[in-house]
Amino acid sequence: MEKLKLHTPDFTQENIAKLAELFPNCVTEARDDDGTVKRAIDFDQLRQELSTSVVDGPRERYHLDWPGKREALLAANAPIAKTLRPCREESVNFDTTKNVFIEGDNLDALKLLQETYLNKVKMIFIDPPYNTGKDFVYNDKFAEDAETYFQRSQQRDDIQNRMLVNSESRGRFHSDWISMIYARIRLARNLLCDDGVLFITIDDGEVANLRKVCDEVFGETNFLGNIVWQKTYSPANDKKGIDAMHDHILVYQKYAGSGVNLLPRGAKQDDAYRNPDNDPRGPWKAVDATRAEHRDYAYFPIQTPSGDTVYPANGRSWVFTKEELPQLIADNRLWFGTNGSSKPSKKLFLCDVKRGVTPTTWWSHEDAGHNDQAKKEVKGLFVDSSPFQTPKPTKLVVRAARIATNSDQGDIVMDFFCGSATTAHAIIALNAEDNGNRRYIMVQLLEACDETSDAYKAGYKSISDIAKERIRRAGKKLTEENAITAPNLDVGFRVLKVDTSNMKDVYYAPDGVKQGDLLDQIENIREDRTPEDLLFQVLLDWGVDLSLPIAQEKIDGKTVFFVDGNALAACFDRDINEELVKKLAARKPLRAVFRDAGFGSDSVKINVEQI
Repeated sequence: MEKLKLHTPDFTQENIAKLAELFPNCVTEARDDDGTVKRAIDFDQLRQELSTSVVDGPRERYHLDWPGKREALLAANAPIAKTLRPCREESVNFDTTKNVFIEGDNLDALKLLQETYLNKVKMIFIDPPYNTGKDFVYNDKFAEDAETYFQRSQQRDDIQNRMLVNSESRGRFHSDWISMIYARIRLARNLLCDDGVLFITIDDGEVANLRKVCDEVFGETNFLGNIVWQKTYSPANDKKGIDAMHDHILVYQKYAGSGVNLLPRGAKQDDAYRNPDNDPRGPWKAVDATRAEHRDYAYFPIQTPSGDTVYPANGRSWVFTKEELPQLIADNRLWFGTNGSSKPSKKLFLCDVKRGVTPTTWWSHEDAGHNDQAKKEVKGLFVDSSPFQTPKPTKLVVRAARIATNSDQGDIVMDFFCGSATTAHAIIALNAEDNGNRRYIMVQLLEACDETSDAYKAGYKSISDIAKERIRRAGKKLTEENAITAPNLDVGFRVLKVDTSNMKDVYYAPDGVKQGDLLDQIENIREDRTPEDLLFQVLLDWGVDLSLPIAQEKIDGKTVFFVDGNALAACFDRDINEELVKKLAARKPLRAVFRDAGFGSDSVKINVEQI
């Protein structure tokens, strides 16, 4: 029963709730004047959200803090002057595929995708580098204001200078790792749709800190569970101390409440159902017909078919009433055992149970694969070589995707620490299994392979090279295996590379140009950029899906791009005349774009909008 409030609305709390939706990390706990702890806004944190430079002013409150947090927040919010450049030669089925592979720093990639995929990603599965003191972590140089960060983003960085080994001797062993993951999770949350789900694998070293970070970014109420995955199936007897046979998978939903999918029922669940009395309703199993408490109205004797009289055990009672008993017997819904003399059980029919199994927080290696299986998968694709040493099994990602995605809705799955591209392999495999149309976005840093590694000796210069080749080989294998059952399987991917903006520095900082350099600045587009490079920057700027089909046509000798039919027409050639514009207008595109300096004359430029 709902009670009347009998008071006017508390607008302060309503405003806090509104801010919590926009900035969940700005909601904290604080003591009011009488010492009561209540929900409040962290104004210092809110100021940082709305500021383009690092804000001072900490005060005592309950929240997660570490050296570098404000800089990490600034890194997440600061703009960049970069773009994504297409690479057809490394792609597969570039013109028709719905899948995207982005090569570059994932912080940059996540920023570039903010408009295009805002609230559109159904599932994010990431396996970030564990903070072991040996693995590389991303070294973001963001101890600067937003304007400096923006200007620096136009420069080409030597990738080796962007990474470091996070050894404990640095003194910021946990802080550097948390700063790295914090900025990226904040940006990733924006991409998730309202019922989108995030899965993050992690070991015991940072699981406590990662849980706090995710609680702050997503809000504690959106935590779905901490899955314990059995990553190995046999203990290592040469280990000192306690051998860790598991990893954690933290699971968050953008807005919890919509729930997740059931997992498919397996033979193990169905084996318990039998039909010893040939019931026409099919297989069933016997379940306890008593409850663990005494209720007078449900405590009464029952006469079995053999003539015996039975009662519930002491302290228990039947789950049905005396009035309901005759109908249950008439419907053959009670089982008194083979001899008809046992205490009755209720018959639970397989046809009445849920069509799936509720996911739990324990994922055994039988259900979700294990590390050894993952290595064998990669080794099998690369003909007995193993160019990647720490992959996750596809079975693990497939299980997560069953929970979080639907087969027929074009759900987008993202992995911005893609490594050897297990996630891409898993999504293709799951689509092959259920004829799904899920698509993926992979992001991998151009991380160089160790020159002493087997991968380097096999000709792979970077981790992203390994990932792309794995997708090619896995796609070919799955296509051959499912040619009849999944003839339309999308095994392609469109390679896009994070790079500096197509525009020269003068476009962003005209005040920095000296008089002697004016002639060099007549053209504000970088010399090495192609028309297709410009097209993808337009797609990013307008928030257009980067996987839409692209067609090229020659019209009056000019190259014209048509995106998704007539959704967008683009021509970046020079000497555009009115005849060409009229021909494009006759095609009725929703949008048209030209190079600013591409018109044959000023009058053409003026007339284009009217045409």
